[in-house]
Amino acid sequence: MDAIADDTPPTESELAPYVRDGRAWVATEPDDVPIAYILVEIVDGWAHIEQVTVHPLHSRMGLGRALIEQVEQWSIGCGLSGMMLTTFRDVPWNAPYYERLGFMRVPEPAWSEGLRQIMRQEGAHGLSAWPRVVMKKPSKRQHRESRPERGHGPDDYRHEGR
Repeated sequence: MDAIADDTPPTESELAPYVRDGRAWVATEPDDVPIAYILVEIVDGWAHIEQVTVHPLHSRMGLGRALIEQVEQWSIGCGLSGMMLTTFRDVPWNAPYYERLGFMRVPEPAWSEGLRQIMRQEGAHGLSAWPRVVMKKPSKRQHRESRPERGHGPDDYRHEGR
């Protein structure tokens, strides 16, 4: 698990498609220093959360939740079925955390081909060394305020891209 925690962050060129296509959100400190981000792919009509990262000095302040809420509103606006992700099953700040946010585990027989491809890619990167799970949160299809409430941490949540 240490190898995962020590994984290098994405490069600018790896982030560019997310920013270009409007599938990246960043939480910053008041001086515009990034402290958290989320990256999203569209897979099988769902917003697939590819990566959500919060700097350890800013953990447990609601930043990850606020970014996920931003993606939820974006996915509703895009007419997507909801959000999905893959994560570590037994790490307390992974699957159990997402369950508290309303995500449900998806049994393997219900995985789409797109999800199977994601799991194969993650396995090729060594992530299958620990038990993983697929999770989904169907869209509420409600219009809500697109900006999270203040008090979740930094003063600025911005959508990178369009």
